Amino acid sequence: MDNPARARIVKGMTQQSDVLIVGGGLNGPALGLALARAGLSVTVVDAHPPRARAEIDFDGRAYALAIASRNLLKSIGVWDFLPQRPQPIEQIKTTDGRPGEGPAPFFLHFDSAEIEEGPMGYMVEDRHLYAAFLQAMRECPNLTLVSGAEVVGQATDGTGVMVTLSDGRNLKGRVLAGCDGRRSGTARRAGIGRTGWSYGQTAIVCALAHEHPHHGIAYQHFLPSGPLAILPLTGNRSAIVWSEREAAARAAMALSDTDFLAVLRPRFGDFLGALSLVGRRFCYPLDLTLANSYVAPRVALVGDAAHGVHPIAGQGLNLGFRDVAALAEVLVGAHRRGEDIGALDVLERYQAWRRPDSTALALGMDVVNRLFSNDSMILRVARDLGMGAVNALPGLKRTFMRNAAGLSGRPARLLRGLPL
Repeated sequence: MDNPARARIVKGMTQQSDVLIVGGGLNGPALGLALARAGLSVTVVDAHPPRARAEIDFDGRAYALAIASRNLLKSIGVWDFLPQRPQPIEQIKTTDGRPGEGPAPFFLHFDSAEIEEGPMGYMVEDRHLYAAFLQAMRECPNLTLVSGAEVVGQATDGTGVMVTLSDGRNLKGRVLAGCDGRRSGTARRAGIGRTGWSYGQTAIVCALAHEHPHHGIAYQHFLPSGPLAILPLTGNRSAIVWSEREAAARAAMALSDTDFLAVLRPRFGDFLGALSLVGRRFCYPLDLTLANSYVAPRVALVGDAAHGVHPIAGQGLNLGFRDVAALAEVLVGAHRRGEDIGALDVLERYQAWRRPDSTALALGMDVVNRLFSNDSMILRVARDLGMGAVNALPGLKRTFMRNAAGLSGRPARLLRGLPL
C-alpha cells in the first residue's frame, strides 16, 4: 500500500498555492523542489502519468550535467536519490573531420585536472534522474504533484492566476511558471510569441555498447552534415547525439540496427572497438527558438519554454537548470521581503538575469553549428587552426571550461551549492 506522502503526490491536489508550475519533465520538478524547500507552497502539473519514465528499461536517453547543475541537484535534495552512480566526464575531445577520414590534426582537449572542481560534468540516464525527482517530491511536504491532467486554460488578474485542467478542476496561485517545452501552452495563452529558425537537421539519439572502455572521455566530432557527440555512460556504453541533414536522418532511422550501425561506423570511428545498439533510437528536428519575452503578468517561462537551442555541448537542460536557480532565488527573495511574487517588476528581475545569458549561448551555438556544419575548405582550415590555437592557450581553455560548467559570471546560489 502506498504511504500517505506518495498518495498525496500521485492523487492529491492543492486548490491554492504560492506557485503553480506547468510541466513535469525535469525543470518543473526542479523549480518546485527549490521553492518548496525554501518555504513556498507549490503545485506541479504534469500531463503524463508519474511512474512510466522511472520504471522503463534503459532507452538510450541521458543528459550531460554540468558542475553547476550537479550543485543544484544536491541543493534541492535530488542527487542523493539517484539509483545509480552518475558517470563522471573526465575529459572532452573536440575534433573536425569527414566521415571515414579520421579527425583533423588540430583539435581541442579539455581535462578535468585543469579546474579545481573535479569532473567537468556527469552523465545521468533520464529514467534514473526522473526517479530521483519523484522520490524527492514524495518527501517534500510543501509540494503537490498533479499527474495525468493537462492545463487547458489560464487566467490572470491583479492578485493571482488560475489554471483549468482537462478534467475540469481549477488551481490557483500567485504566479505561474511555464516549464512545458518549446511548444509551451503557458506561453501561448499568455500571448508570448517566439522567434527562431530551422537548421534543416535532425538529431538522432541512441546508446551504444562498445568493446573498449571510454575512460570517462566525451567526444564532439564536427562533420560536414552536423556534429556527432559521443558521451560516456556507466560501463562500456556511450550515449550518441548525431545531428544529420533531415533526409539522411530519416533514411538512417528507417534502417535495421545492423544497417544503421554500418552507416554510423564511418562517422564514429573504431577507437571503441565493436559496437551494438542498446535501447531504442529517437529523433527530433533541430531548430533555434527563443521566446520574445520570458515573463508576462503573473507568468514566467523556464527552460525550453523560454529558449530552445542546438544540442551542441548538451547545454539544453543545463540552461534550464540555470533558469530554475535564478527564478527560485528571485521569488524566494521577494517573498521574504514581503513583495508580491507575481508582480511584473519582480518577474522582470528574473528576465534581466537570465535572458542575456541564454540568448548569447543560443546564438553562440548557432554560429558554431553553421561554422562547422559544412565542407568549405577555407572554413575548415580556419576552424582547425582556431581549435589548435585555443588548445595551446591554457588560460583561454580554462575560461571555456568554466563557462561550460556554469561557474562563470554570476551563478545563482543553488548553482554554487548554497541554500536559498
